[in-house]
Amino acid sequence: MSFNPRIPAWITDPAWRERLARWAAAMVAGFHRYAGWLVSLSWWRFVVYAIALLVGVAILTSMWPFTLRVTETIRHERPVASMSEASEAPDTEEAPEPDAAPSAVAKPPKPNHAPLGIRLSKQGVHIGKPGVEAAQVDISPQGIRIVTQPAPGASAPEAVLDIALPPEAAEALRRELERDAQGAEREAQKAIADAKRQVQECRSDAAEARAELVEARDETRVRTLRWGDFLQDIAWLWVLFSIVVKATYKGRKEAEAKAAAAEETAEAEALRRQLVEARLATMQAQVEPHFLFNTLASIDHLIETEPQRASRMQNNLIALLRATMPTMREANGQQSLRDLAREVAVVRPYLEILSVRMEERLQWRIDVPDGLMSAEFPPMVIQGLVENAIKHGLEPKPEGGSLVVSAHIEHGDLVVQVADTGLGFGRAATSGTGVGLANTRERLQLLYGNRASLTVSENQPCGTVVRIQVPYRSNHAPTSAAGG
Repeated sequence: MSFNPRIPAWITDPAWRERLARWAAAMVAGFHRYAGWLVSLSWWRFVVYAIALLVGVAILTSMWPFTLRVTETIRHERPVASMSEASEAPDTEEAPEPDAAPSAVAKPPKPNHAPLGIRLSKQGVHIGKPGVEAAQVDISPQGIRIVTQPAPGASAPEAVLDIALPPEAAEALRRELERDAQGAEREAQKAIADAKRQVQECRSDAAEARAELVEARDETRVRTLRWGDFLQDIAWLWVLFSIVVKATYKGRKEAEAKAAAAEETAEAEALRRQLVEARLATMQAQVEPHFLFNTLASIDHLIETEPQRASRMQNNLIALLRATMPTMREANGQQSLRDLAREVAVVRPYLEILSVRMEERLQWRIDVPDGLMSAEFPPMVIQGLVENAIKHGLEPKPEGGSLVVSAHIEHGDLVVQVADTGLGFGRAATSGTGVGLANTRERLQLLYGNRASLTVSENQPCGTVVRIQVPYRSNHAPTSAAGG
């Protein structure tokens, strides 16, 4: 039995997928905008922003609809039946006996025997408690009669004792007992009045308590319902999230910016290098066509008049082309540096050919020590400087002049100079626009940065000195070259 889950149609809907993709792109773009804004803030501004966010959320949660205040009445129902019954008891309570305790609030403990009853009559004073097994004493003018009455249901007989007293003694005893009875009656009435007063006070207290209880029975209170507390939790989480984003996103953006800047710089340097090399290749490819044509014409003329000079010029032209062609191929192969000896090998035949053409008007010398022939140097730079010196300095001058190519070490750098005694920089009618020198400076900047320099100054007593200073680096074993 195979299980084939059914995929909802909205998942495979292309329109829904497109909406999801747009939503995700909008979320990512919003995150990057927010992160960029956080990075632009200083830390103290971020602290102010976080505090303002938390305070704003706290104020928002205390407002409607996140906080609701409901007024409600609560009825407290307490059992008050005992107090009501006690307060509503009838006033026809039996008065306590005269010989009872005067306190109506705290009842005294019951005695072991019932109190003795005293009854006054015209016949005399009767003392006793009928209905129980006790002695009943009757005092009359005839005397004292003591009757012992048994308890109900007892089988003992009733006992009677008569005591005769003198009439005076019996009368005195009767009056004494009567006074005691009247005093006891007054005390009893006073006790009854005190008890009634205390009962009345208890009733008043009970009424007040019942009234207070009835007032407290209905209680009104305001209940606050808060359901926006989750906003404060979200605010705290948002602040922590912002701290993490600010701490990490800045480094990432800086790294990306540095990488992009480095990549752009590398691309720009590569383009500039390619442009300069293309210019160099173009310049090398030209190799002064009119110079070649004039040289060939001179060779053709000298073959008939001076065969030896024609042969020497031809050999120098072959040496020049032999030294120049590899340089062109290496330049196309992006080789930026080569040794100084190969540069001298290009310059030497060039000056030899020009000396044949200009005869006595050109004196030249190459002063490069053998120890510096292995030093690295950009190709075709010296040849271009020599060509400018002859074309714009020596050739326009009627009497000509001299040209010296020299090299030496100065403060750990290689210094190459091309000095002539021509008309001077910018004074000849054939003076150029300086594009060749500008291209040379650009090449040196690309190869060495700020560590290389090209300066043009006046020579003494006349002419121009072009000075190039580059870091000294040895390429390979030195190749010897003699001066001309």
